[in-house]
Amino acid sequence: MSERTALVVGATGLTGRNAAEHLARSGWDVVGVSRSRGMDTDGVRSVSADISDPASIASVAADVKATHVFFCTWSRQDTEARNIEVNGAMLRNVLDATGTVGTLEHVCLVTGLKHYLGPFEAYAQNPAKPPFRESQPRLEHENFYYTQEDILWEAADRFGFSWSVHRPHTVIGYTLGNAMNMGVTLAVYGTLARETGQPFVFPGSPEQYDGTTDITDARLLAEHLAWAATAPEARNEAFNVTNGDTFHWRQMWEVVASGLGVDPAPYPGHPTPLEGRMGHAAETWRRIAEREGLVEPDVDRLVSWWHTDSDLGRTVETHADMTKSREAGFTRVQDSAQSFLDLFDRLRKERVIPTEGSPS
Repeated sequence: MSERTALVVGATGLTGRNAAEHLARSGWDVVGVSRSRGMDTDGVRSVSADISDPASIASVAADVKATHVFFCTWSRQDTEARNIEVNGAMLRNVLDATGTVGTLEHVCLVTGLKHYLGPFEAYAQNPAKPPFRESQPRLEHENFYYTQEDILWEAADRFGFSWSVHRPHTVIGYTLGNAMNMGVTLAVYGTLARETGQPFVFPGSPEQYDGTTDITDARLLAEHLAWAATAPEARNEAFNVTNGDTFHWRQMWEVVASGLGVDPAPYPGHPTPLEGRMGHAAETWRRIAEREGLVEPDVDRLVSWWHTDSDLGRTVETHADMTKSREAGFTRVQDSAQSFLDLFDRLRKERVIPTEGSPS
């Protein structure tokens, strides 16, 4: 039995799943918490809990006796005020429950670059200037990420554990049924474009098409979480977490199209949001899934048109500086083009998208 027991909150999500898998492969005892469905990952014990209910998560915490907590989930609400209320309460419940047990050594909190860009209600209206650095001050807008940090720091003082905050950009990686999974959304979009003959056009803004950006591979984020959980240099610090390279979507769109076996369409010079163009998606995807024997015929369980539109429709450049992590000892990098290609290969292997159309 390992001396380290990880409680991964949100273990069926994109970040949580990859974190749990990496920790299990690295020899940790891993317990994955989700509200309903469990994981199918070797080395991960799945438990069900509602972290909005203090009694529910307290029961799990008392049983697990975690030494490390990885908080990898959030619940989207209609307003930022509700985001603050709901997501703040969920984190507070987890920290109160695990901290009271007395075994907790470190908590990793995953937030994101909306720390610098602002909440959805004021998104990119008065953002920090890229490249984003951890030393930049908070924006004036209310932001549930700020609330969660304050809750984390207060609990750390009260219970005596160390902490780290992790701010990834758009996370690319394998999981299903996640509301913030641009990689899977683009894979479905490419498959639909090939099936229907509609143009595979970049749906976002000119600023994203021609500007500098970056992404975060979920596998690299998992390594960063594991590193920060045990490295003395990472204690009580906030870190950006991106692949370490930058790109323009003008070039990356060709890579994505090639990886999906579809021709990239010329960019029209303005946004063409996916959410307004995918009215046919449910029926068409069900037909494809039945014909190809895919594992998920319900397109709404795979895609997040709104979130991908939000990512690709920004009117500002968005990229983060990784110097702080490098100086603290985390030196892993990931080629962003390969992040997409690896994901598409995994989706074909898992029968999420058809094998037809893969690059020869």
